[in-house]
Amino acid sequence: MKTVLDWSAYQDAGVGDAYADIPKHGGDFAKAVAVCINSRQCEALGKLVMCPSFKLSGNPLLSTGGRVRLLKAALGSDAVDAALTDPVLAEAMDLCVACKGCKRECEANVDMALIKVEYLAQRAARDGWSLRSRLFAQAPRWLHRAPWLKTLIRWRNRHPLLARLGARWLGIAANRPLPEPAARPFSDAGLTAEQLTGGTDGRPEVVLLVDTFTRHFEPEIAEAALAVLRAGDYAVQVAVAEPTDREPARPLCCGRTYLAQGMVEEARVEVSRLAAALLPQVRAGCVLVGLEASCVLGLRDDAQALGLGEAVAAVGKQILLFEEFLAKESMAKRLQLPLRALPGTAETLVHGHCHQKAVGAMKAMRRVLNLIPDHRFALIEAGCCGMAGTFGLETEHVDMAAAMAEQDLMPALRASPAGRVVANGFSCRQQLRALGDARPRHLALVLREALIVD
Repeated sequence: MKTVLDWSAYQDAGVGDAYADIPKHGGDFAKAVAVCINSRQCEALGKLVMCPSFKLSGNPLLSTGGRVRLLKAALGSDAVDAALTDPVLAEAMDLCVACKGCKRECEANVDMALIKVEYLAQRAARDGWSLRSRLFAQAPRWLHRAPWLKTLIRWRNRHPLLARLGARWLGIAANRPLPEPAARPFSDAGLTAEQLTGGTDGRPEVVLLVDTFTRHFEPEIAEAALAVLRAGDYAVQVAVAEPTDREPARPLCCGRTYLAQGMVEEARVEVSRLAAALLPQVRAGCVLVGLEASCVLGLRDDAQALGLGEAVAAVGKQILLFEEFLAKESMAKRLQLPLRALPGTAETLVHGHCHQKAVGAMKAMRRVLNLIPDHRFALIEAGCCGMAGTFGLETEHVDMAAAMAEQDLMPALRASPAGRVVANGFSCRQQLRALGDARPRHLALVLREALIVD
C-alpha cells in the first residue's frame, strides 16, 4: 500500500511498544491509526466536539475509536485494497465530518480528519471521484473562471425542478439552498497604497489571507476585517499570487476543498502556490491572518502532511485566525480599537466552528468580544452545526446534518430570538440560514459595527 500523504511525523509512534498493535500494511499511516489507546473517551456524551455522528447515533463504530478499530482490521488484512472497500468501514468514514475534535480532545490526539483524507485518496485511486466530489473540490477554480455559474445557482435555489434535478444527477439535497456568490467578489485591485498601510509603532505588519468563500460569497467580511485592522493602526496588505505564478490573476487558495474530497495532488498545487506567495512576507516578519477557521487550521495542520517542505512549515507557524491575532495584540497592549457599545441590550450568542474549538480559539473570541463596551455575550454549548463543509448539502447526509444542529445549537438560538449571533465559520452560517436563522455574522462585521467612526 502506497500512501499519498506524508505520515513521517508518526514514524516513531508505537515503536518498541508490544501493545501498540500496529497493522502490517500502511507504514507510518498505520502507526498514525494505531496511536489510539482505546480509552473510549470519544464515546463520552458530554460537551465534547468529537464525534458528532456518534453523539447523534450512539453507534460506537461512528466514534474515533470505532473507526480506528475498523481501519486497523482493514490495514491488517492480507487483501488490504479490498478491505478498504468494506461497506461498514465505508459508512463509518463517510459519516466522519472531519471536525478535528479528536486531534484536541483524544488523549492520543488521533487525527481522524487527516486519516479520512488518506482513506478517501486510497478509495479514489481504485474507484475515482464522483461528479459531485469534483464539483465541490473545484469550487475555487470555477468561482474564478465561470462567474456565470452564480446565475445558475440562483435559478436552482428558486426553481424546485432544478433543485430536484440536482438531487438526482449530483446528489445535492433539493431541500437545502446552495450558497449564492456575491454580485461582486472581494478584490484588492481597488485598494490604494494608503488603505493598505498604517502606522507601525511596534505593531507587526499584517498580511490578510482572504479565503475562497469569503472572497466570493461574503466579501463584506474581508472589507470589515480590513476596516478593523486599519482602525487599530496596523500596516496591512492582502495576500496575492506572485506575478510569476502560472495563474497570477487567480486568488490564492489553501487547498481545503480538495483535501476534503481526498484530492491530495490538487491540494499540493494550491498550497505550493500559496506558500510561494507568502514566504517572502513570512521571512520579513509579517503576521499572516486568516478569516476562516478551516483554512487557517488546514495550513497549520493538514498542509504539513503534504510533503512540501520548509516553506509550508514556515507559513503554518506564522498564520493566525483573525480573533487570535486581535487577542494576542490585546494581551501585548498594542491593540487600541476605538469601540463603542453596540445598539440594543440583547445578549450576543456565539457559535464556534469545530476547527476554532479544535485549536482553542474560543478563548480568543471571548477576549475580543470583551473589548466591546457593555457587551453581554455567551458561548453556545453545542457541538457541530452539521454542515461540515458540504456534508449538510449532500442528499444522503442532509437529515443527519440537520439533526446535529437540532441537538443543542438550534434550540439555543430559538430560545434567544432577539440576540445577535456570531458564527465565524462559513459552513456554520450557511447551515443556520438554511435552518431558518438569518442572524449569524462573522466577528469582523460585529467589530466594524462597534467602531467609532470620525
